[in-house]
Order: sequence, then structure tokens, then C-alpha cells
Amino acid sequence: MNLLQYILSPTGTLTLASIIFISYILGILHGITPDEHTWPITFSYAVGKYSTKGGLLAGLLFSLGFTIQRAFLTTIGYIGLAKIYQVYNLDGPVYIVVGILMAIAGSYVLHGKYIHIHLIPTRRHTEEAERVEIPKDVPLKMTIIHGLVAGFGFGAYASIITFILAPKVPSLIYAPLPGLFFGLGTMTMQVILGAFFGGMMRKMGYTENDIKFVGSKTAGSTLYYGGIAFSLIGLLIIFMPSVDSFAISTGLSIPNLNAIDIGFILVIFVVGAIGIGSLVKTVWDLRKGKLKVMDRK
Repeated sequence: MNLLQYILSPTGTLTLASIIFISYILGILHGITPDEHTWPITFSYAVGKYSTKGGLLAGLLFSLGFTIQRAFLTTIGYIGLAKIYQVYNLDGPVYIVVGILMAIAGSYVLHGKYIHIHLIPTRRHTEEAERVEIPKDVPLKMTIIHGLVAGFGFGAYASIITFILAPKVPSLIYAPLPGLFFGLGTMTMQVILGAFFGGMMRKMGYTENDIKFVGSKTAGSTLYYGGIAFSLIGLLIIFMPSVDSFAISTGLSIPNLNAIDIGFILVIFVVGAIGIGSLVKTVWDLRKGKLKVMDRK
């Protein structure tokens, strides 16, 4: 058995040190693989801060909330209360709550208000450049709330730390440690990815106002329309639970990469289609002179 197989399927007697090590490595794997509860949110907030420092902070704050929840999860795993996840499928409700939070944050960024129904983007068609204001700043304080809620999502990594590692710690006082170090591992990669997503906004060669507009517009669109997508998928799972079981194997053994499932599709759609698509379109409109960015009054 190689190291990766051992980390994904730890067996036998484990010392507290080995449990902490395995939990941290699992967190790193969770943070670097395309997970629907981390990537869309980190991407949205990090790009919206349009800097490496802002992106790093976005990844840090999101992971902080996530880590707190994971420590709680392994604690209830130790005392046996986490069996609720084996009885009930909570993916649908979690998707809905995460989606609502994303849409609320996106609405604030795009429209300056937390509740605004705007399903289809519209734009005036004129021969002159449309004058647009920089959207509201992305509210980083909401990333902690996102992390707390997203932590209730349950997948392969959560199963390992909750049902395999947590019960093997010496006593209840150590029960939060697998979740804590899993969260710290996720935080490590989310901070790196957040810094990358945020930093790439500085490499476009545009004015400060243009960069702020592109970052905020991309973040707002990803959060708002991605949030709607999350909520719709959550409703679909509640009424059609079989959707959550859909999976096409990729032949890989690493969770989040081992199958094309509903979570993987959400990541590709929200980050790829909505996020990257919005970024490319906004940059294209600026380059073609269709938009003229002004400071928000």
C-alpha cells in the first residue's frame, strides 16, 4: 500500500500524531482538488479583491469558518452523533443555504443591495461606450459565514476524518483535532489559490479603476448566478435524490477527481462558465471600448 492509499484508507491502530498528519494531508488534497464547497466561493471573493493580498485574505477567512465547523464535525463524530449523515442526505439543504448566501453577497456587489431579483443581465446597445460605475466592494466578512455553512457539506474527505480518524483519538478532548488540522490543510491550499486568483487581476495592464471593475463584476456575477445555480441544484436533489448519486468514473482514486458528479459539474459551471466567462467578457468589452469605467459616486 503506497502513502496516498494509506492516507485515503487509514487502517489499524493510529497514534495521535499520525491522525493529525493524515488529517492535514487530507485537508491539502481537499483544498487543491475542485470541490464545490470551496473553489466557487474562494474564486469569487479572491477575484473580487483584485490583488494577491486580498485573495489571500479571502482564502484565509473562508477556511477559518470551514475549520471551525470541521472541528465541531469530528467532535460529534467521536461521540457518534455524526451518524445523522449516514441516515439523511443533507447535500440538498446545504446547497440551497450556500446558494442563498452566495446570491445575497452577489446582489450586494452588483446592485448595492442584498436583495435584488435580476435573473437575466441586460445592457443598453449604443454606439458610444456605456458608462458604468465600479460595483460595490466584495464583503469579505461574509466568507467566514460561507465557510461555516459549507462545512456542513459531506463528502469522501469528511467521511474519513469523521468516521475513521475521529473515533481513533485517545479521548473526547482530542476529538476536534482531526477536523481542526483538516481545516488547516484546506486553509493552506485555499490561501494559495485565493492569492493566485486575486493576483492574476494585477497582470491585465489596465487602469486601477478597470481592474477594480473587472474584479468586482466577475465576483458579483459568480456569486449571484452561481448562488442561483447552487440553490436550484439543491432543490433538484431534495426532490430527486438520485441526482446526487450520478457519477461517471474517471479511473482516479483521489476524491473530487475520481468521478464526474454533480459537485464536479457545479465547480466547472460556476467557476468556469460563470466566473471565467464573466471575466473574459468584461475584459473583452473594456478592450473593445464598449465600457467606460467611472468611480462610484
